[in-house]
Amino acid sequence: MGRGLLSIWRERPRVAESVESVGVARAGSHWISVAFDAEGFAEARVAAEIGSLWGLYGETADPIVVGVPIGLVEEGDPERECDRLAREHLGERADAIVTPPSREATRRRRYPAARRVHERTTGGDLSEAAFELAPAIAAVDELLQEVPESRHVLRGSHPELAFRALADEPLEHDRDTAGGYAERMRVLADHDRDAPPTVQSAAEAVAGAHVPIHAVLDALALAYTARPEGGDLRSLPADPPTDATGLPMELTYRAEDQL
Repeated sequence: MGRGLLSIWRERPRVAESVESVGVARAGSHWISVAFDAEGFAEARVAAEIGSLWGLYGETADPIVVGVPIGLVEEGDPERECDRLAREHLGERADAIVTPPSREATRRRRYPAARRVHERTTGGDLSEAAFELAPAIAAVDELLQEVPESRHVLRGSHPELAFRALADEPLEHDRDTAGGYAERMRVLADHDRDAPPTVQSAAEAVAGAHVPIHAVLDALALAYTARPEGGDLRSLPADPPTDATGLPMELTYRAEDQL
């Protein structure tokens, strides 16, 4: 097994080749994935690179829902319509949605340089919270640019939007609080009665990587978004524009009705 990659299979043997839908969240400097096959929860993994997860699931899973922005501004107004719409639907959790750096700014390793590039290319200011996401955004963007077939599989989302859609109402509490944990567990359990044991299995699978529990819940919400149950896979906006490279500037969610 490669460095930076951990996995545990529970209850019955599962292999990546059987996986049909995957949710991927950022967890510090790593990626955490939760995967479903036709029977339910298949496995959870932690990987150092998004490319490792693409190598595992790219040929079988569709979709892979990733909790980072896909479709980036290169110049002009930095505000994406999908982010604006998501904030409108998140209520008290609207500040979880940040305006991503411009494509060129995501490639800068230091905040002052990224901020200057973002201002030059878009005229807007780059928040530190957005800059912290830049390495993850750039990694996914590079995969999409270098591996054309990934464009048909990877879909961008945000964990807070995924939870909002599953709950059918805005959440009240920050994910890092006890109230936020309890609230998200209720949302998952209401969506799927098997969610509590699935959370336990996923958390145990990645325990050796010291992944925070809120990252496990984020990945699971994104996995439920990818899983073809509980409505259609939808996007904000419903007819998303594309960026300069042809990628849709969207945030996906699963629901019976359009938000």
